[in-house]
Amino acid sequence: MTTNDTTTEPTGTTATTADHAPEHSPRLHWAKHAPEVYKAMLRLETAAQRGLEPKLRELVKIRASQLNHCAFCLDMHTKDALAAGESVQRIVQLSAWEESKHFYTEKELAAIELTEAVTVLTDGFVPDEVYEKAAQHFEEAELAQLIAAITVINAWNRFGVSTRMVPGHYEAGQHQ
Repeated sequence: MTTNDTTTEPTGTTATTADHAPEHSPRLHWAKHAPEVYKAMLRLETAAQRGLEPKLRELVKIRASQLNHCAFCLDMHTKDALAAGESVQRIVQLSAWEESKHFYTEKELAAIELTEAVTVLTDGFVPDEVYEKAAQHFEEAELAQLIAAITVINAWNRFGVSTRMVPGHYEAGQHQ
């Protein structure tokens, strides 16, 4: 016998629980067990986001989270991007940005490309041409902040993926 309980989806639509796979449980509530690390990460997050446009910052966080397969961070940052005025179309196209460059400014493209290079270090060092392209669009202080923001989201992704944080419950602005 299946249940016909209804749930409200993040999109605002309703579905029966029988329509969806069961929600997984987190492996570990890491922030509870390492509160000083969590507090330090929050301080680092606050420092890293200074001086970056909110929509650009969220695009970077979404792209890194896509590459790292962090569902929790994807849920969070797509909602925060939408709340910051980002379009659904640009968020959807982000995973295929190389084929949809016309949706983004040259500055955003440089940030997205740098995000990929910093996130996927297993492919080698950050190429000089990628760094130079970013340096053409960002002043040094802003570039330093961008690299910090990319580094911080990668750290958050690793916490999220390794502890299997559960997506779908975040509300825009909840952790700001």
